[in-house]
Amino acid sequence: MTTIIYPAAFAFAVAFVLGRPLIGWLQRLRAGQVVRQHGPKTHLKKAGTPTMGGLLIMAGAVAATAAFTSDLRAVAPLLVALVGFGAIGILDDVAKLMARRSLGLKARQKLVLQLVLALIVGWAALERIGPHVRVPFVEGWWTVPEGLYWLLAVGTMVGTANAVNITDGLDGLAAGAAAVAALTMGAIALVLGFPDVAVFAAAVGGACLGFAWFNAHPAQVIMGDTGSMALGGALGAVALMSGTPLLLAIVGGLFVVETLSVIVQVAYFRWTGGRRILRMSPLHHHFELGGWAEPQVVIRFWLVCLAFAAAGLLSLR
Repeated sequence: MTTIIYPAAFAFAVAFVLGRPLIGWLQRLRAGQVVRQHGPKTHLKKAGTPTMGGLLIMAGAVAATAAFTSDLRAVAPLLVALVGFGAIGILDDVAKLMARRSLGLKARQKLVLQLVLALIVGWAALERIGPHVRVPFVEGWWTVPEGLYWLLAVGTMVGTANAVNITDGLDGLAAGAAAVAALTMGAIALVLGFPDVAVFAAAVGGACLGFAWFNAHPAQVIMGDTGSMALGGALGAVALMSGTPLLLAIVGGLFVVETLSVIVQVAYFRWTGGRRILRMSPLHHHFELGGWAEPQVVIRFWLVCLAFAAAGLLSLR
C-alpha cells in the first residue's frame, strides 16, 4: 500500500504548500469566478472567488508522479491526459475571464480538443494492454472488438471529463468525489498489476485532498474548468491504462448520476414544453433548492461516493 500512500501524501503536501501563493497570484491577476445567473441565488456571493485552482491539483499530481515513478515513459499518456485536458480547461477559464461571463469556449471547440486527446490516450492504452477490459463481477479479462474498443475509449475520456465538470458546482464536492474515485481506481490498478498507474492515480487523489483544504466551504479558491477537466481526463486515462473503464462507471457512480440528472432534466423539459422533474440540475442544485445547506449536500454526496467506491471494489473479481 506504500505504492499509493507515499505519492498521495507527497501530492497533498505539494498542493498544500503551493495553495496560499497560488491564491495570492490569482487574486493579483483578478482571476475571479464568474457565476452563472441562472444558478441558485445563494451562489452569487461566490462571484470574485479566485478560479483556475485546478493548477494546484495538476502541480501536485505531476510532482508526485515524477517523484515516485521509476519509468516516466510508462506514465506519459496519463500525464498527457491530466495536463492536456487541464489545458482545455485553462483555455475555457481564460475565455470566461476575458469575456466576463460564465460561458467560455464553444462546446464544439472543447469537444474537438477532447477527442484528439482521447484518441492519443486510447492508442497508448491499446498498445500497452490491447483491447482488453475487466467486466464488473466477472473474473478475468474480456477482449472487445477494436471498433467497440475505440467507442469505449473515447466515451470514457470525453464522458468522464464532462461528468466531473458537471459535478463541480459546490465547494469541495468535485474535489472530494474525485479524490475518492482516484484513490479507489489506484487501488484497483495496483491489484491488477499496474503499479505505475496506481502511483499516478494516488497522486491525483492526494492532490485533490490538498486542494480541498482551500476549497472547503466557504471556498478560498475554485478549481474551475482547469481542475474539473484535468481530473476527468486523468480518471478516464487511469481506467483505460488499467483496462477498467467499466469499473470506473461504478466507482465514479456519482459523476454518472449527476450527468444523467442533466440529460433527463433537459429531455423532459423539451418533451413536455417547459416542465421539470428536478428543481434545478445538476442534482446537487436540486437538493440545495430543497433546503439542504451546501455543506450538507457535499458531505452526503461524499458518503454516496464512498458507497460507489465500495461497490466498485466488490465488483473486482
